[in-house]
Formats: sequence, C-alpha cells, structure tokens
Amino acid sequence: MEEMFARLIEDLGARVTGPMKFRLLLQPVMASIFAVIAGLKDAKAGKPAFFWGLFTRPEHRSEMLKDGWKSVGKVWVLAMVLDVVYQLIVHRWVYPGEVIIVGFILAIIPYLILRGLVNRVASVNRDRSVNADIPNS
Repeated sequence: MEEMFARLIEDLGARVTGPMKFRLLLQPVMASIFAVIAGLKDAKAGKPAFFWGLFTRPEHRSEMLKDGWKSVGKVWVLAMVLDVVYQLIVHRWVYPGEVIIVGFILAIIPYLILRGLVNRVASVNRDRSVNADIPNS
C-alpha cells in the first residue's frame, strides 16, 4: 500500500515536466471559463454560491449537481482521456485511480472554487449597483 502511494505521488509530479504538460494549464483554464459563466448566471438569478449551496440547500442539490455536471463534465472527461493518453505514452499502462485524481484536480476543483467565488463577487457588485440607484429618503 505504501508503494502504491509513493508511485502515485511520483507519477503525479512527473506530469508537470512530462509530455503533454500543456494540458495542466489548458484544462483548468477551460474549467475556469465554464465556472465564470455559470457563476455569473447564478449571481444574476440570485442563487447561493455553488459549493456552499450543495450543502445548505438539500432540496436543490440534485438540480445543482446536474447543472454543474453539465458545465464541467466535458472538461472532466477530456482531462481523463488526455491523462489516459499520457499514461499510455509514458507507462504503457493505465492506472485508473490516477486518471480520476488528475481529472478531479484539473477540472472539478477549479470549477468548484471559481463558480462560487464569481457568484459572490458578482452578487456584491450587483447589490452595490442596486443600492446606488436607490435615492436616500
């Protein structure tokens, strides 16, 4: 078990300097673009921050997960496919656990962080502009 974790850490680190390293930048950027678009839509609709809303609004959880998956699912699948290609080039073998971890790191985590952050910033800016338009009595 210890050997497996050592190989996992070594393999994940090797991706930074190995072939196809462009994807380590490209895929988070793609996930970020989808997150910004979805976060702005959430702010406009008055929805809570995405990740926070998953925990605090169980009645809307399945709807939120479907919407999130629709946005980031393709990027996650692409991240996993490219990691399979990388592993076949480098190892001539595929480690499924590494594929899932890399896809999660490159697509899901940036999406979760940015969608909620963009929603919060856009909501604050929207609230400021609405309050600025209301004259003081």
